[in-house]
Amino acid sequence: MVQTVKTLTLSSQEKSILIKKPTVLNRIFFSIRAFADDNLWYQSKISFDDPLFHTFYILNGPAKYFESEGVDIFQGNIWVFNTSSVSLQYTSTEILH
Repeated sequence: MVQTVKTLTLSSQEKSILIKKPTVLNRIFFSIRAFADDNLWYQSKISFDDPLFHTFYILNGPAKYFESEGVDIFQGNIWVFNTSSVSLQYTSTEILH
């Protein structure tokens, strides 16, 4: 079992792969958190193997957090897109088995 933690800072309107596709082991847990002031509204999008963000989840307001757990969760690249007007810091945790 392997756990990885990553921190990434994205400028406004910047996007990047936050969690890369596992190559040897299988992902059984991941979480993504956007660090921002809870009193202000910042929006981010996360997407699963869709760098154009045609389909996405939104992290905003007080819900700047997403996680998934189980043996059948998504195994591809996970993208994050900072759609807010300020730079935001993201952290991810992934557990592979």
